[in-house]
Amino acid sequence: MFLAQAPAAPVEVPSVDYAAVLPMLIVFGVACVGVLVEAFAPKATRWGIQVTISLVAIVAAGVSLILYATGSAPKAGTTTFSGAISVDRPSLFLWGTLLLLAVGAVFLIADRKVEPGGAFVAQAAIRPGTVQDRAQAGATTASQTEVFPLTLFALGGMMTFCAANDLLTMFIALEVLSLPLYLMCGLARRRRLISQEAAVKYFLLGAFSSAFFLYGLALLYGYANSVKLVDIAHAAAGSDRSDTLLFAGLGLLVVGLLFKGSVGPFHTWTPDVYQGAPTPVTGFMAACTKVAAFGAILRVLTVGFSSTSWEWRGVMWAVAIISMVIGAILGLTQTDVKRMIAYSSIAHAGFLLVGAIAMTEDGLSSTLFYLLAYGFTTLAAFGVVSLVRDSSGEATHLSAWAGLAKRSPLLAGVFTFLLLALAGIPLTSGFVGKFVVFSAALSDGMAPLVVIALVFSAVAAFFYLRVIVLMYFSEPAADGPTVSVPGGFTTAAIALGVVVTLVLGVVPAFALNWAASGGFAS
Repeated sequence: MFLAQAPAAPVEVPSVDYAAVLPMLIVFGVACVGVLVEAFAPKATRWGIQVTISLVAIVAAGVSLILYATGSAPKAGTTTFSGAISVDRPSLFLWGTLLLLAVGAVFLIADRKVEPGGAFVAQAAIRPGTVQDRAQAGATTASQTEVFPLTLFALGGMMTFCAANDLLTMFIALEVLSLPLYLMCGLARRRRLISQEAAVKYFLLGAFSSAFFLYGLALLYGYANSVKLVDIAHAAAGSDRSDTLLFAGLGLLVVGLLFKGSVGPFHTWTPDVYQGAPTPVTGFMAACTKVAAFGAILRVLTVGFSSTSWEWRGVMWAVAIISMVIGAILGLTQTDVKRMIAYSSIAHAGFLLVGAIAMTEDGLSSTLFYLLAYGFTTLAAFGVVSLVRDSSGEATHLSAWAGLAKRSPLLAGVFTFLLLALAGIPLTSGFVGKFVVFSAALSDGMAPLVVIALVFSAVAAFFYLRVIVLMYFSEPAADGPTVSVPGGFTTAAIALGVVVTLVLGVVPAFALNWAASGGFAS
């Protein structure tokens, strides 16, 4: 006789709001198509196909984002994939920012006029300056076209990272966005060794930060019995468990997030990687990775740990101050333009953290606006850096920029405008960004932190002004670098950054209203 078996419980299929996540799905889907193109398309046609499908993917994702945001998107946001992804107003703003920045980044990556054959090495075994390298530079297959699907995978990871509503999804997204960047950093055609060194440093330090993040995730799971941010928030607000697991987990988790956002003192990878990576990749990292990282920081602190802000806010004050000090003081000592912008990004990370820890609606919207403004200014600045060249490639030492205004007044004028925006001078997006972030912090009772931020903002302005004085009031060296005529792609990327920086500085209301259109959904 056989015992009757109880019927198996039905498997619950997670519901997916495909309209909400369509932008992310498009990016990942076309990235997979790009891998197939690398496998099956003839070498001579890969570059054109990859550029086309990359731009089409970003535009299609942007169109689907606009249609959803202006149509069926609920005001309070929605969660999908069993609550793993939260598509709310901050997510939509961050996705739109990432897609716009990705257009400029793909333009820089695709350019093959500034550096004949492209900025990326075609074969790792070919050394710069050899006959094979020169032959590859003149061929249509010279560019490393794998960089395009890698860019899309990183972009998709960033979109998932800033919309993840549970820590496990956030960790997977962190790896998806990081691994392609590790590879891309080592693909520079020029100065191959320093590029590969940058890739190794980024990979090793990134692995350490991922371990911190994962260990923090494990401790928080032990505390809340869940990896969902909303469950952690409920446990933190009304649990009788020991707070040791909670704050130890939060500390380790935040270390991983701050590393990805280039926040001091977790910044040590930033100067070397910015300097050694191909400049188009540096621009992509500097702009998009910071947007994704601070989007995740805002979500974690606001959704998961707002009820315990009294305990951790003092520590975050100290981190913000340390980041400002490191970025402003060490930036003064730099003699390389790319390293100077790297330390500038560390200082800006401190300013962004001021808005992130305000924990108010104004703090959220001002930080989102700052990310938008900073991203376009930085992307355009690295586009300008790629144009000043000598026989060995890009001339990034500050001495090479002496008298640049006499060689190319237009390029010097554009770079001056971008540097003034980074310094926060009025009529630029940088001024508006700092103004709204500091105003939000003042409204939340953080006047001492704002005063410190203003002091170090003034200190940081010195090394921007130093470059401007060098370009306009120094004589160019007889054997100094030349200014390359930019191709259409680089011109478009720089123009996009300059126009957005100007528009956001003159008429910022529409972007501020968009950033303030709603809060996080949990």
